[in-house]
Amino acid sequence: MIDNRPIGFFDSGVGGTSIWKEVNKLLPNENSIYLADSKYAPYGIRSKDEIVSLSIKNTEFLLNKNCKLIVVACNTATTNAIDVLRTTYSNIPFIGIEPAIKPAAASSKRNLIGVLATKGTISSDLFSKSVKQYSDTKIIEQIGFGLVELIESNKIHSPEMTALLHLYLDPMIRAGIDYLVLGCSHYPYLIPQMKQILPPEIKIIDSGSAVARQTDIVLMQTSGYSEPHITEHLFYTNGNCSVLRNLIGMEYKIIEQDF
Repeated sequence: MIDNRPIGFFDSGVGGTSIWKEVNKLLPNENSIYLADSKYAPYGIRSKDEIVSLSIKNTEFLLNKNCKLIVVACNTATTNAIDVLRTTYSNIPFIGIEPAIKPAAASSKRNLIGVLATKGTISSDLFSKSVKQYSDTKIIEQIGFGLVELIESNKIHSPEMTALLHLYLDPMIRAGIDYLVLGCSHYPYLIPQMKQILPPEIKIIDSGSAVARQTDIVLMQTSGYSEPHITEHLFYTNGNCSVLRNLIGMEYKIIEQDF
């Protein structure tokens, strides 16, 4: 079955482009529309009701752009709102993103892993249920206060970022973790700095490739793939387009729009 409609993505800003890149790499024939809701970033400090409301707003935007599938490229929005989205919009598939605790717990030799995530994700019911499934593994949870704000302010490579990463990662290193799970789609952009701080034996896991594989499966089972053609990728932002441009490159069209 052929369906040339775009895949929609939304996140509380630019971080979800880390997910978009993985999906685009696996499914290069697919058109896409990405919504960067930077005006309201970070979602992680907002209430569940606010997160649900923002997620509905973003979904409506992407549905109006005729998207065939929506990737909720935000851990906080997934853990707080995806059940509501799937119930409200039952005629379109949603792909969510959650911290990859399962593969980390399965691979950990020390039964000791760290999770770096937003407050909204760590305090969610879905995250709590996930953690309880791995009672044999000790999980050190750390809220990444300030990390998303610095990324959204184009301060990935800044002294402030380095200081925060040491603040959050050094205690995990001392505790002896052997896996670090990134529970926010913004955080993969910090992996180079993290690798400079973490000992080489600590592995970093994010959810991007898993989300891409799941998107592939759901397209195959539902609407179908786009036929080979010159693809179109549109990026909408209600924030600073230069931050988005720095992450995705010069070749893509970015539209600044208030939404």
